[in-house]
Amino acid sequence: MRYVSTRGQAPPQSFDDVLLAGLASNGGLFLPEAWPQLSPAEIAAFAGKPYTEVATAILSRFTGAAFAPADLRADIEAAYATFETPEIAPLVDIGNGQYLLELFHGPTLAFKDVALQILGRLFARALAKRGGRATVVAATSGDTGSAAIAALGDRPNIEVFVMHPKGRVSEVQRRQMTTAPFANVHNIALEGSFDDAQAIVKSLFADEEFARQTSLTAVNSINFARIAAQTVYYFTAAAQLNAPPTFVVPTGNFGDIFAAEAAQRMGLVTGNLVIATNQNDILFRTLQTGVYASSEAHPTLSPSMDIQVASNFERALFEASGRDAGWIRQAMASFSETRSLTLPPTVLAALRARYTAHRSDDTETLATIARIHRDTGRLIDPHTAVAVSAAPKSTGPVVILSTAHPAKFPDAVERATGQTPPLPPRLAGLYDGKERLDTLPNDLASVRDYIVNRRTQ
Repeated sequence: MRYVSTRGQAPPQSFDDVLLAGLASNGGLFLPEAWPQLSPAEIAAFAGKPYTEVATAILSRFTGAAFAPADLRADIEAAYATFETPEIAPLVDIGNGQYLLELFHGPTLAFKDVALQILGRLFARALAKRGGRATVVAATSGDTGSAAIAALGDRPNIEVFVMHPKGRVSEVQRRQMTTAPFANVHNIALEGSFDDAQAIVKSLFADEEFARQTSLTAVNSINFARIAAQTVYYFTAAAQLNAPPTFVVPTGNFGDIFAAEAAQRMGLVTGNLVIATNQNDILFRTLQTGVYASSEAHPTLSPSMDIQVASNFERALFEASGRDAGWIRQAMASFSETRSLTLPPTVLAALRARYTAHRSDDTETLATIARIHRDTGRLIDPHTAVAVSAAPKSTGPVVILSTAHPAKFPDAVERATGQTPPLPPRLAGLYDGKERLDTLPNDLASVRDYIVNRRTQ
């Protein structure tokens, strides 16, 4: 299995190369040269099997010879031993043909754990095999940071730098990052938006000398290993149902829903993929108008989706264009300069054939949280509520991705229902821990200097 850059002009890479590099040297994102294929019989056989067994079967097709089968299996089993439920991603019937796919049973109570608990172990294994040190830099809109810290904190030869937009994550999200006791973890509160933090990460990678000197890598969903691991729960959910499901995915950076496209390209039969967005609706507007144009990111009750530049959308554009790396390279360069890109009709048609989109605001989010609590007795977080709002009426099953535990957003849940979701036992003492973070201006040089100075200490 080899991997290519969406922007071309780079030799094919192995899985461990992609894992440790994160981003291609030309700024492109990695994808398999050809998608591994699963037969209908293989997919049907996943029904009733342990999640770890399905994950091993699928991920082994991506890793190729990079890891010995026994090592891969051991890392997957160790990763999911940290989850509170043996199902890992249980499917819960909420009536009317709708199901919640609960992805928040990992260490930090968000779907990012499903991939990062594996990625952290594979990363450490690959690094140990090659020797040397690595510098992990992550931009987070709330959940990736804590999941990365839980996966990589206190691991040898790894320094972790996490940037979150100051004042734009929930208190629980912030404290999960800043109270982590690991000496190799450094938290940055950036005076800007998530898009600003993400742009700085990409600029650090674009500085080839800096990236080489610091052995820079990424654990955001720009790292394909994240996408590969996230495909698994689409297969396990579909295998439990008697008809192809429609998946509804709350998304800002497009990684989680692109994992659904990846599963389709591997052979999974589904209905439409529904993009659920909040007020930061660049993906909704793109499908409606054919123009991918960023605007100012607005703070909402679903902060992990407060994104106006969806990095993984480049992967979808690459596939929708027939893997035209030359066009992608030109289009991304143009978008970087103008913040707007008009999609060719053929590309737009290919996207519309696979995706639909829905937009909801905070008022609708609160109303949805209240309705689900009234009708089912369940508390859901604001991101899940955005997805529930987008769920279409369908003759077949509708699977709504529930991406975070409601306790991560207690203020919004209490505002909607009058109920405060209890903090799970694994987060006991969260409000007592001492926070460690540094506030930096929205400035590339400041962040680069901070990394250099902390890394050498």
